[in-house]
Amino acid sequence: MGFIDVIKERARADKKTIVLPESMDRRTLEAAETILKEGIANLVIIGTPEEIEANGKGLDLTGATIINPFTYEKTEEYLNLFVELRKSKGLTYEEAKETALGDYMYYACLMVKAGDADGVVSGACHSTANTLRPSLQIIKTKPGVKLVSAFFLMVVPDCEYGENGTFIFADSGLEQNPDPEKLAAIAACSAESFELLVQKQAKVAMLSHSTMGSAKHADVDKVVEATRICKEMNPDLLVDGELQLDAAIVPSVGQSKAPNSPVAGKANVLVFPDLDAGNIGYKLVQRLAKAEAYGPVTQGIAMPINDLSRGCSADDIVGVVAITCVQAQA
Repeated sequence: MGFIDVIKERARADKKTIVLPESMDRRTLEAAETILKEGIANLVIIGTPEEIEANGKGLDLTGATIINPFTYEKTEEYLNLFVELRKSKGLTYEEAKETALGDYMYYACLMVKAGDADGVVSGACHSTANTLRPSLQIIKTKPGVKLVSAFFLMVVPDCEYGENGTFIFADSGLEQNPDPEKLAAIAACSAESFELLVQKQAKVAMLSHSTMGSAKHADVDKVVEATRICKEMNPDLLVDGELQLDAAIVPSVGQSKAPNSPVAGKANVLVFPDLDAGNIGYKLVQRLAKAEAYGPVTQGIAMPINDLSRGCSADDIVGVVAITCVQAQA
């Protein structure tokens, strides 16, 4: 059984309610048909009858709860909640109404905040900023978490590295150029996400173009400092760096370049030094190795709110919804 099949099975065992606000996107509704057919989640689709009709033609969405925000009986409650949450920012009722009815992502987050759903998946036709801004305004971060970051869950076919080809790549979707403290936090959160989703021990590599001092540069110094902070803050976590990619995942190279490292050659969580490296890295592996890439999955928000790549397929959306269900179970 493949990784995503296991995730789907876990999702089915304790079904959660996930909101899909992008009823204007055909792939989203194709994914919804599959999710309903396979019993992965209870779905709420936000949209007007015209939107559902135009984009869902020929699809069987039986079993989904379809909410027209312009007529739904609880819309007034959600708008009042929005005003209450943002009153310190001066949000008026009219502004709340215009925002929530003009951007269904806000409406979806209000449903979660009100306890009427367990998570949201969006981003097939909206930017990451448009997905995360409503989440941070309405759902906010988890208690004790200072940083929201994003990862891709990568499943590489016929791969002996990582956890049978399964990896987390972080941050590959959100944090542009993290300082050492943020990089350490991304590493710790990514390890926790890996253990939740893959149910195996995380082995975290802090990636660089240098391995254990082989190169000198301020960018290397950042990764060294992040590794030190992460080890200090998480003494039980298997984390090491700085490591080049081959030293991190290939046992023979790890043994040669970092013989005393508990992670070298065995890493399954790859923490990239910045968003450029992480985003390029996941897309290279996705396209050249034909890997499954699920995400960007967010971590650090109080409820599971997950983004999608705008290049995603319907199958990708199905996978991210299943992952969101497992996050919600936790």
